[in-house]
Amino acid sequence: MVLELLVAVVVFALLMTASIGTMLTYSKLPVHHRQDETNTVVRLVANIFVVMTSLVFGLMINSSKNTFAEIDKNVHAFATQIILLDRTLRTYGLEANETRKRLENYVEKALTNPARAATDPMVKSDRTSELALNAVGDSLSLIRPSDPGHVALWNDARQQYQRIVEQRWIIVEQSEGVIPRPLITMLTAWLTLIFASFGYRAPRNIIVVLMFFMSALLISLSIFIVLDMDIPFSGWIQISDTPLRRALAELQQ
Repeated sequence: MVLELLVAVVVFALLMTASIGTMLTYSKLPVHHRQDETNTVVRLVANIFVVMTSLVFGLMINSSKNTFAEIDKNVHAFATQIILLDRTLRTYGLEANETRKRLENYVEKALTNPARAATDPMVKSDRTSELALNAVGDSLSLIRPSDPGHVALWNDARQQYQRIVEQRWIIVEQSEGVIPRPLITMLTAWLTLIFASFGYRAPRNIIVVLMFFMSALLISLSIFIVLDMDIPFSGWIQISDTPLRRALAELQQ
C-alpha cells in the first residue's frame, strides 16, 4: 500500500505544480508566447493527450477490476474445494480424522496470521500455512485403504487435495498485479502535460486554484484505488476472507 500511496502523492504534487506553475508564469512569458495562435496549438495538443489518457486509464480500471474479480472467484472456489475435501474425509471414517484435523489447522493458521497481507493462505510470504497444507498431503498419503470403497474415497480425496494445491498457486501467481509500472509513469507524464495546458492563460483566482486542487486530488485518488485493487491481498481494498472463514466453520462442525 505504501508504494501505491506514494504514487498517488507524486501524481497529485506534479499535477498541482504543473497547473499552478503554468498559471503563475504565464504573465512572465514573452509576448509572442502568449498569442492566440499559441494558445490554440496548446489546446489542440492537450486534447490529443486527454483522449489518450482517457483510453489508457479506462483500460487500467478494467484490468484492475478483472484481476480483483478473478481472484475473488478463485478464492471462493478454493474454499469450496476445502469443504469438499473435508466431506470426503468425513465419509472415509475414523482413519481420516488426523487428516481432517490438519486441514482445519491449515485454515486456522491462515486466518489467524496477524499480518493482513498474509491472512490468506494463497500469499507467498505465508510460509506457516503453506507448511500446514503440505502436512495435510503427508497425512493423506499415510492412509492405507483396506477395501474398494475406501480406495475410491481415498483417490477422490487425493484428487481434491491436488486441486486445492493447484488453486492456491494459481491465486498466488495472480496476486502480484498486472499493471506495468512504465504505464503509470507514462500516464502521469500525460496528465502533467494536460494540467500544464489548463494553467496556460487560466485566470488567477481562488476558484481556479480550488478546481485544480480538487481535480488533482480526485485523479490521484483514482490512480491509488486502481493500483490498490491490482494487488488484492494488501492495502485498503482487499479480497474478503469470508469464504475461508465459512469453510473453517464447516470443518469445525
